[in-house]
This record gives sequence, C-alpha cells and structure tokens, in this order.
Amino acid sequence: MRAKKRFGQHFLHDPAIQRRILEAVDPKPHETILEIGPGHGALTRLLLERIPSLWAVEIDRDLAQELVAGWGERLKLRVEDALTLDFRVWPEVAPFRVVGNLPYNVASPLLARLAKVKDRIQDLHVMLQEEVAARIVARAGEVAYGRWSVFMAYHFIPETLFRVSRGAFSPPPRVQSAFIRLIPRREPPFPVGDPELYFSLVAQAFQGRRKMLQTSLKAHASRALLTRAGLDPCARPATVPPEGFAALARLISAERSSA
Repeated sequence: MRAKKRFGQHFLHDPAIQRRILEAVDPKPHETILEIGPGHGALTRLLLERIPSLWAVEIDRDLAQELVAGWGERLKLRVEDALTLDFRVWPEVAPFRVVGNLPYNVASPLLARLAKVKDRIQDLHVMLQEEVAARIVARAGEVAYGRWSVFMAYHFIPETLFRVSRGAFSPPPRVQSAFIRLIPRREPPFPVGDPELYFSLVAQAFQGRRKMLQTSLKAHASRALLTRAGLDPCARPATVPPEGFAALARLISAERSSA
C-alpha cells in the first residue's frame, strides 16, 4: 500500500531501528500502551510480542482494516484523527504510555494536546523530525531554543535517545528524524504564578526574537521590572531560561494583585 501524502505517511521499515525503539520503550505485560499511527504495524507486531493487547489510533481506514485483520481483538483500535481524539477519556485505562512515529505535519499540535492530559500519561516515546526534536530539548543560548522549548520544558523532561536517517523510512522523508523520550512533570519545575501570563510573556518575547526584552515586552514590563526579575533588559529572549520568564511573570502578577 502506497503512502498517502495527505496523511504525511513515512513508514519505518528498518528492523534495526524498530528493535531499538522496542528496547527503549521496554514494554511490560501489565502496562497500557497507546500507539499513535501504527501504519502497517511493524512496531505493533513487536509490541504485541511483549504485551497481551495494545491500544492504537490510526487515521487511515485502509491501514486500519489491515491492522484489524492482523491482530483482531488484541488491538483496541480507533480509526480517527489523533488531533481530534479526546485523550481525557480514551484510552479508558490510565496511566498509559504513548509510542508513535508522528507525522511531521501534526507532531507539534499533537504533543501540545497530549501535554493537556499529561496527568494520565506515564511517558511518551515518539519519532519526530530532527529539527522539531532539537527545539524540544534545546536550552537557553542554543540556536534551536525558543517558545516551543519553554513550553515543553514546563510540561515534560525531554531526552533525545537516538537519531534516525532518512533511509530508515519508506518513502524516505526529506529530513532526518530523532527518537525522543518525554517524561511528564507532575509538578511545574519552578513556580510561575499565573501560567496563562507566563506563556503569554514567552510568546510575546519570541515574536520579536531578535529584539531586546525591553522592546519586545514593553507592553508588559518596564526596564526596572525586568531588572528586578533578574533579567538584562538588553538581552534577547533566546538567552533567557524558562525560570527567568517565570520570575518576571511572578513579579507582574504580584504588581497586578497589589494595584
């Protein structure tokens, strides 16, 4: 079956990489595992060698028929777009683990949706475009560091496990890939005060990535307030760690409360 461009399909066909993924996940028989985008079921087969049943969501109806024919009731399959699936109620058993080769065109919004239900998730092991993975794990001062890095650092502890070449997929994508692990944080890594304000500040700062903080955040904070938060008003946002934005958010919240 040919890959369908509208679904961003690139099937992982390299047995060595499939085995590396299996060993990284190391599934246990008692665990609830959700596979996102099982495709032709190469990883599905390996997972079902270790566990009695597997939850899965697949958007492609043709592939879904192939999967059901292969594993029947052992595969608890939803034929649906993962971007519309309510992970708050499905899988019905929690905590669950997430495994998937995520289509590059939906990886970021899908991870953002999963972050909202991280209290139900034990961990995630996902294949991503290498550039997206780099942004997730990047730290302040690194080229890839940005708004997405700050968002993911608030919700997860990220780790790049290994990189995967284009030739491991059929058809090969135009870019390299990376397989990463995400451990949900049960508590924020530092106090932010008002999370909505915190993420709003981060978004505003990175809209003017090349601008100084005193310029990009002038609608929210004075030069003096930036200094009180321990930030250099002349610094660029890419040099500010997440806890720096958090300190500013707490100060702004406190000023608003006392006004």
